[in-house]
Amino acid sequence: MNSALIIIGLTAVMALALGIAARRGHDMTLEQWTVAGRGFGGLLVFLLLAGEIYTTFTFLGGSGWAYGRGAPTYYILAYGSLAYILSYWLLPPIWRYAKQERLVSQSHFFARKYDSRWLGALVALVGVMALVPYLVLQFQGLGIIVSVCSYGSISSTAAIWIGAATVTIYVMVSGMRGVAWNAVVKDILILAVVIFLGVYLPIHYYGGVGEMFHAIDAAKPGFLTFKPTGQSVLWFQSTVALTTLGFFMWPQAFAAVFTAREERILRRNAALLPLYQLILLFVFFCGFAAILQVPGLTGADIDQALLRLSLKTFDPWFVGVIGAAGLLTALVPGSIILVTAATLIANDLLRGLNPDLAEGAVARVARGLAPVIALVAVYFTLQGGQTIVALLLMGYSFVTQLFPAVVCSLMRRNPMTTPGAVAGIVVGVAAVAYITLTHSTFVSLFPFLPAAANDVNIGFASLILNVLASAVVSALTPATQPSAERPPAGRANQRARNPAVTATGWSTAALIFGVLGGLFGLLIGVFGYFVEGIAAAGGQNGAGLFQLISMAIPIASLVGGGMAKSDAVVAGILMLLSAVGMLLVFGFNFFTAIPLVLSGVGGMMALVSANDPKTKTA
Repeated sequence: MNSALIIIGLTAVMALALGIAARRGHDMTLEQWTVAGRGFGGLLVFLLLAGEIYTTFTFLGGSGWAYGRGAPTYYILAYGSLAYILSYWLLPPIWRYAKQERLVSQSHFFARKYDSRWLGALVALVGVMALVPYLVLQFQGLGIIVSVCSYGSISSTAAIWIGAATVTIYVMVSGMRGVAWNAVVKDILILAVVIFLGVYLPIHYYGGVGEMFHAIDAAKPGFLTFKPTGQSVLWFQSTVALTTLGFFMWPQAFAAVFTAREERILRRNAALLPLYQLILLFVFFCGFAAILQVPGLTGADIDQALLRLSLKTFDPWFVGVIGAAGLLTALVPGSIILVTAATLIANDLLRGLNPDLAEGAVARVARGLAPVIALVAVYFTLQGGQTIVALLLMGYSFVTQLFPAVVCSLMRRNPMTTPGAVAGIVVGVAAVAYITLTHSTFVSLFPFLPAAANDVNIGFASLILNVLASAVVSALTPATQPSAERPPAGRANQRARNPAVTATGWSTAALIFGVLGGLFGLLIGVFGYFVEGIAAAGGQNGAGLFQLISMAIPIASLVGGGMAKSDAVVAGILMLLSAVGMLLVFGFNFFTAIPLVLSGVGGMMALVSANDPKTKTA
């Protein structure tokens, strides 16, 4: 057994022991487990928020992109600093509202602000969708770090299983307190290691940072500048915008904010954290230093650049220290993701379906879900896949779709209605999912756009569609009563709500979605029959039947939309059947997805308006 493996193993044991010890003296209620009783001071909140910088994404992905991509890596340095500046104004009102309402999760915040548990459930679903690739990222990085730094003594697969078990155990026992205790050790160790490596490696191999960049530019001309297409300046600008707006939209970021003892802590941290971001430069220096010293890494292997150069440079015991620091960059963010994802599912999805579920039962369910979520993430990790940065950007594309609804909810008079918020989020997430899964580009979907449009980050382009959809639906539906004018919710003496407003909003939105879905479906049906040859798809004898079906299915959505206010149940069923029919007859692509999503969402909105107890009160 080599010394590197011993140091890494001892670090894992220490993380487990610290995480378990953090529970001492605290009864793990739901509030304690999820947000540590809102009792953290400035240092712990600082470290929890700073944990978003120093993850395996930074340790491996940042250095890997510097090694393999060059100039595009600079976006990582830019977006964090801008996000912290934005947080000076964004986070305090979120914290105040959460403290007033005793909220423990991001989706809880949406549900209260927009007076809709269905919206809360949708946000929880989006959060879990984004958190899974983020947790996969941490486990993927953990496997690389332990396998490489142990000189192959432990396989990547074994390391992933051991790391997942370690995180799961102390998360189940101590929740957010276990995360915070390990965050202290992680940040001290990673700062020392990263600063040393970022200073030493360029001097050792090149004589200095300036000399290193001169050598790279001579060997690979143009590598340190943006490309004219692809990851160009336009890509950089749109990606920085996307990640800046989405930085605090991650569910675990909300959870970290909720742990603060007072709002002044958040403003103080907003002033200090941009300076902390500068430490990322040292990570980049490690990746740049590796370009000429360990050439030949391609694809997902670029994430190993820092570790491969460390193996070449240092003795095993120091490689073990580097591996230990890298291990903690996976364990700490991974644990807060586990806490957050379990809370979203237990408190916002399951409790949303059963509002009478006691808080103690919710806490037990959340803790029991931690190993389940970890197993799902391990499964996807072992399937292999994209580079670490690509995984993170996919998650960002999802969570940034929540930004417009959050900002509008903080205004004195919220211009966005509940159906508008739902429409924007659904359209944005659907656009991201479709383009990601089909590897489409905007120019391939819309040939009239200039070729440069391909360089726009898909998450940012989807955000534009999100804003347009929410604006249109909000303009056509009754306004949500401004949250600033409403007394606190969730109390025994809770104020009487206006059920008619919510009911009318959902049914009106269902009407709009159903009619639009039907109209778009009719256009595709006519076009498909006369231009694309739907008739031919059914054979000569089936032409008439296919023509009838292609017209009848969208009409069902039109009829359902028209009935949304008079008979919501029948309307919802008609729209959902129309959506399923369009999927079966038209198939699925970017254009058929438009009526499919509109009719499907309209059907769900109609059923929500029919089953909402507030509708019956009205």
